[in-house]
Amino acid sequence: MHETTIMVLDLLTVAALLFGLFFMALAAVGLCRLPDFYHRMHAASKGVTLGVTGLLIAAMFNLSTHQDATVVNIVAKVALVIIFQFVANPVGAHVLAKAAHLDGCPKWEGTLSDELDEDRH
Repeated sequence: MHETTIMVLDLLTVAALLFGLFFMALAAVGLCRLPDFYHRMHAASKGVTLGVTGLLIAAMFNLSTHQDATVVNIVAKVALVIIFQFVANPVGAHVLAKAAHLDGCPKWEGTLSDELDEDRH
C-alpha cells in the first residue's frame, strides 16, 4: 500500500473511533442524567449500538492496512457484526423494558401515556 493510502485509512480510523466514543460517552451521560429505567434503557441501547458500530468500523479501517489482510473478509465480518448489533440490541432492550414493565418498575412522573398498560386493559 502507498503511504497516502495508509495515512487516509489512519485518519478514517481516528474519525470512526471518535464517532464511536462520542456515542458511548453520550450513553454514559444518559445513564447518569435520565429520570427512570425506561429512559436510561433507551439511551444505553442507542448509544451502545452506535458506539460499537463506530469502533467496529475503526477496527475495519485499521486492520485493512496490514500486509496480510484480506479486505473482503474484514469488511464482511464487520458488516455481519454491525447487522447483528442493529438487530440484537433493540430487541434485547425491548425485552428488558417489557419485563420491567410487567414487574411494575416505576415510571417517571412526567410520563404522559403508557400504551402497554392501556392495551392490557
